[in-house]
Amino acid sequence: MLRRKLRRAALLAFLSELPACRIGMEACASAHDWGRRISAMGHDVHLIAPVYVKPYVKRQKNDAADAEAICEAVLRPGMGNVPIKSEEQQGCLMLHRSRDLLMRQRTMLLNAMRSHLAEFGIVLPQGPARIIAFMKGLRESGHPDLPDGAVLAMDVMSSQLDVLATGIHAIERKLLAWHRDNAVSQRLETIPGVGLITATALAASVGDPEAFRSCRHFAAFPGLVPRQTSSGGKERLGRITKMGNSYLRRLLVIGATSVVRRARACTTGTGAWLRHLLERKPARLVTVAMANKTARIAWAIMAHGEEYRAA
Repeated sequence: MLRRKLRRAALLAFLSELPACRIGMEACASAHDWGRRISAMGHDVHLIAPVYVKPYVKRQKNDAADAEAICEAVLRPGMGNVPIKSEEQQGCLMLHRSRDLLMRQRTMLLNAMRSHLAEFGIVLPQGPARIIAFMKGLRESGHPDLPDGAVLAMDVMSSQLDVLATGIHAIERKLLAWHRDNAVSQRLETIPGVGLITATALAASVGDPEAFRSCRHFAAFPGLVPRQTSSGGKERLGRITKMGNSYLRRLLVIGATSVVRRARACTTGTGAWLRHLLERKPARLVTVAMANKTARIAWAIMAHGEEYRAA
């Protein structure tokens, strides 16, 4: 009915003159901000994952073909939509991504410092505490085996470590304050293997748990369900898909690892289930199975507004 190319600055003015209708967009960068602005005008905004739009693109890829594919995808009755995140949720997720980036930079600096010191025969054990203690002694009394250039380089990297530690600590304090003001995050923290970081990440990532049909559907969101190649009524399940939110998947697996390590001392039904699995399966496979179970429990808590009850 209408084909028109608009620049970014003219889009909102154009949509404000249209009667209320359905707006389809790919859930990509800045899509949630556009979704909030357009929804405020009374339109029904549908964000669609790009992987679901791609099958409708005809041959060549350009802006017009992408728009036509989105239009086709948004009209499908079974097409799932991505819930629009609020500014509060996006702010919390930005804290998580920033902390993750700073943690990676911190690990890179620690590895570089250990490697540089090993070139002069100084082999330190792994862990930041050992390097921090060594740098404290280096500043106070020096080291006879290190030349002046190496001392300067180590001092610069040590100063950078201090800056990163300060930034990480500030972000974690802000996450703690957000957690204390969010009832959903506090309920999620009652799950074994779910701490402050995982609870706030889950609460910020999932604004509406009703967007997922079931706990299994939610476990597929971070890619923790087995890949299916079923046909003819015969089920064939493979490895986990690893599709979806990789950050949540990593947090859930890390938390499940701590639960599996304490399985022998756990007296609940989950502990018995883990011990039974460990007798037959490798520990890493059991850890992923526990992460899948944790994701399902998290969805039930968010959807029903309850706290975790051990079986």
